[in-house]
Amino acid sequence: MKRRDFVKTAAAGAAAGTVPALATPSRADATDPAMRPAQPAQPAAPAVHARATRPVLVADLSSIRFRNGGPESAIERAFRGITEGEDILDACVAGVNIPELDPEEHGIGYGGLPNADGVVQLDSCLMHGPRKWAGGVAGLEGVKTPSLVAKAVAELTDHHLIVGKGAQEFARALGVEIHDDLNTEATRAYWLEWRRRVDPGHWLDPEERLRRRGPAGEDADLSPAARMRRFHDAALAAGLSMVDDGLIDADSFWGTTSLEVVSPDGDICGVTTTSGLPWKIPGRAGDSPILGAGQYVDNDVGAAGSTGRGEANLYNLSCFMIVEFMRQGMSPMDAGMAVLERVRDNTVEARLQNSRGLPGFDLRFFILNKSGEYAGVAMYGSAESAFAVCDENGAREEPLVGLLEGSPRD
Repeated sequence: MKRRDFVKTAAAGAAAGTVPALATPSRADATDPAMRPAQPAQPAAPAVHARATRPVLVADLSSIRFRNGGPESAIERAFRGITEGEDILDACVAGVNIPELDPEEHGIGYGGLPNADGVVQLDSCLMHGPRKWAGGVAGLEGVKTPSLVAKAVAELTDHHLIVGKGAQEFARALGVEIHDDLNTEATRAYWLEWRRRVDPGHWLDPEERLRRRGPAGEDADLSPAARMRRFHDAALAAGLSMVDDGLIDADSFWGTTSLEVVSPDGDICGVTTTSGLPWKIPGRAGDSPILGAGQYVDNDVGAAGSTGRGEANLYNLSCFMIVEFMRQGMSPMDAGMAVLERVRDNTVEARLQNSRGLPGFDLRFFILNKSGEYAGVAMYGSAESAFAVCDENGAREEPLVGLLEGSPRD
């Protein structure tokens, strides 16, 4: 069964509501850019696109493909905001709110794919380069636009990360609408199909499951640790089988929206938002809300954001390392490739590898530096893999450059 036929069994998702804008207190303006020491020019690698004219924005494909019925995509909205004088962070958050509210985008926000219990838990992180602000939320339930709550964490508190029930209560105190369920009928149907694949007897009572020797019966003599490992290996395999069968596209399965921008003044910002790995263990936080893992910004150097296997970025602090390599003089392309090589070399568990002994997952980075050079790189490149760019020439898709050939499933 293909995705189109499967989704026909579910009614169209309810129209997304709006989240009230959060009040922003006055804060000291950033240091005048003219007072900052000049940075040495970064050498441009042949594969890097150099732009003398700013602004430049780079992002994943959801930032250009989803409009929630409106005239602009996320990357277009952010570009318009920063070129019209809007604060760089306000413009980026307003941009990613568009796919967050789009029920057809299943990798983030409203209509994101839920966890193993069928609950949508959202993560977000953002960094304001000139003001040195950072804020994030993890495991947030009931809020369609977690990026707005992450922005409030950065603006209103001295914290960098608020999680779970505390993040929801923080949002509630600010007047943000809390919804009972962020699933659409389509994502609920996907979750039920996943449960059927991972455990065909899940609907049976425990005694009947044992009698029929289903998954629970087969695991009955295993230790709790072995039973957990078996279940979660089966859970990932079931999810990937839905990608293979065309029910869920790969961009949604690994979906995250990550938007990086350098402004007309040379200031840098990044925003990342996600519903995380589909059918994750409840409470799991990936790389997206963690500074330096799925997102990092240094206003004197550049920014990097990512989509793909979050645990790989957490282990390698990937986005922080990309920015540090650029600080040492590497181009965005070279810095991204160096970190992909590190991730490849650190992936040693057989269960994380494909038949060639290479990473059995993809990882993508969207990178820019203060000079306006940018790159999109991936663990695996293909004719179909691309990322989003927006500059004076408009919004468009450009091909990602892969470290490895073939597919992570090979």
